[in-house]
Amino acid sequence: MKNLGQMMKQAQQMQSRMTEMQEEMEAHEVEGSAGGGMITVRMSGKGELRALSIDPSMIDPQDPEMLEDLIKAAFNDAKAKIDAFKQEKMADMTGGLPLPPGFKLPF
Repeated sequence: MKNLGQMMKQAQQMQSRMTEMQEEMEAHEVEGSAGGGMITVRMSGKGELRALSIDPSMIDPQDPEMLEDLIKAAFNDAKAKIDAFKQEKMADMTGGLPLPPGFKLPF
């Protein structure tokens, strides 16, 4: 039963670290940009859009698709930064061991 007690303690420690990581992800912000910085988005580490900035010169009523594409590109840039940050934090938490494919975390 000593091993079971150790396993329970380790599980509680892991749960505590996961909670801390979730809080850190929520507080962390990244900025993505497109169009040479003319479009920027700021997102939380959980993927929540916090701010969107569009340089007025980018607004062309004749070409709304270009603006839409640049917003998507800025969003995807920020999302990639969030994913990289999340991977870095998971590597720290798991001691560099990769998670199994398809394993989803609660954030």
